Amino acid sequence: GRHSHDRLRPLLGSSKDSPRTTKPPFLIKPHLRPDQYAVRTDRIIQAVVFIEDAIHYRSINHRVDSRSLRLYRWYYSRICQNPFRCYFVKKPSSLTITSDLRYKKPPMEPPCGLTESIEIMCLLIFAVDLTVKSYLIGWEEFRKNKWLIGYVVVTGASVIDWTLSVSMLCTETLRIRRIFRPFFLLQNSSLMKKTLKCIKRTLPEIASVILLITLHLFLFSMFGMLIFARGEDARENGEWASYFRNLRQSITSLLVLLTTANNPDVMIPAYSLNRGYSIFFILFTVFGTYLLMNLLTAIIYNQFRGYLLMSIQASILRRQLGIRAAFEVMCCRAMGRTHTDEHLCFMFVLMFLQHPPMPVYNSCFLQRVQSVFTHYSVTVIGNLVALLNIFCICTILVLDSKISISKRDSYYIGTINCIFITYYLLEMVLKIFSFGLKGYLSYRNNIFDGLLTITLLFLQISIFAMHRVPSDNSSPGPGMMSLFEMVRLLNLLIVFRFLRIIPEIKVMRTAAVVVYYVFAILGIWAPAVLTTRCGTYEQLGYWPNNFDDFAAALVLLHNIMVVNNWQVFMEAFTEYTSE
Repeated sequence: GRHSHDRLRPLLGSSKDSPRTTKPPFLIKPHLRPDQYAVRTDRIIQAVVFIEDAIHYRSINHRVDSRSLRLYRWYYSRICQNPFRCYFVKKPSSLTITSDLRYKKPPMEPPCGLTESIEIMCLLIFAVDLTVKSYLIGWEEFRKNKWLIGYVVVTGASVIDWTLSVSMLCTETLRIRRIFRPFFLLQNSSLMKKTLKCIKRTLPEIASVILLITLHLFLFSMFGMLIFARGEDARENGEWASYFRNLRQSITSLLVLLTTANNPDVMIPAYSLNRGYSIFFILFTVFGTYLLMNLLTAIIYNQFRGYLLMSIQASILRRQLGIRAAFEVMCCRAMGRTHTDEHLCFMFVLMFLQHPPMPVYNSCFLQRVQSVFTHYSVTVIGNLVALLNIFCICTILVLDSKISISKRDSYYIGTINCIFITYYLLEMVLKIFSFGLKGYLSYRNNIFDGLLTITLLFLQISIFAMHRVPSDNSSPGPGMMSLFEMVRLLNLLIVFRFLRIIPEIKVMRTAAVVVYYVFAILGIWAPAVLTTRCGTYEQLGYWPNNFDDFAAALVLLHNIMVVNNWQVFMEAFTEYTSE
């Protein structure tokens, strides 16, 4: 305000000293020695650079001597920054009229060294850019900057790969530097850096939901393999033959259903036999598509919105620092003053749920047992054991996927389940002993776990009572469930029990060009082998959608992103490459 202007007046000079001049007052140099005038000029240049940093939200951590500041202003000028905007040099493989593989002519092949010459010029420009930027910020700041370190690594790797290409006279089949090119676009764009940083901050929150979606997909795939198992009547095996023949096909079918791309086709064979089968697909869609996928979208939106606010606050702070630095240079240094800012600290109080007190035992051995089974590691081990049980069931399902129900041997899976149920029962009893009955029931996951364990135990006892020893030769009595049906019900409950891990999953609160480029390059790199298949891809005439050249790859990725019929492209890509 007015006081700051009065304090700046001795440094900047007054217009009263030379009323006839048209120069700004801070360029007037009466009563100043040459060294004083040089110091004042340096301060003015420093202040100008700090103001420019504030305008463009740049960091003020850089060299401030006069020569470095002139280089700094030249470096961040529009003329110098434009050459760093793009670096995507490759052979013009897309210069053909059509992308249809049946009618496409061989692409134009430029002479060796043409695109390589343009590429090395770009790499040299990037090397100069890296050198200047590293000099301006200094070694200490360079060591803290991961982007600049990555800049060095990527530039060096690109030069090495370019050297190998030239030495092999452009006959190499794989150019690693292609996958590095988006990095140059990213590191020269503050917006892209902020986007990647936001994605990095969002990943831990997204990972929990993605884990839930994966668990949802896997468990329903196993449910589907158990419900739609191969039967004796071939007319009732339509669902099994088309969508649940094995684990890979089951997961693929439900993954496509998660995007609603094959709805209602996937349920028609089973729905035509019994309308009750529709409940399976409706539950999968409601929980997966309408709950978990929307939850994932909400978390991503919430994280990006929160990060946007933080980014705006950081930008405002950088602008304030730049303005304050300019003020310190022009005023406070001249007056021989320094200022320090106060820092505020905030305390957060965490609230924990209270559970009933644990029972007290006098025996040292019992106290040791109690301390062991109240530790969190017991829960982790229990989850791993449940996962191992699921893996055993999954293995048996994969091995028996092509065997009819009457020919399946239930002895091994019955024995394995008996061992795991014994462990579950022992775990429940020891937890009740350690926490006490009220303490055990005060945890919701223990209630869920205990009820299912008791149900599994009752079902296992029923299997022993009805069928004696689990064997494929045992036959049920009149009005009794068959051994396969009881074991299948037991497996369904065991898979359902695995949901005990959900409380342990803590659900916490774009660079499209780069993503497209990377996936296009990966698709082009994938080795394809032509076959004589005649599938949906060929019947629909999707031949122009391919990874044969870069432009066609971008169009194909767009068609996949639209979601409609994306499973057709996936099946064709799997067939022509590998699973």
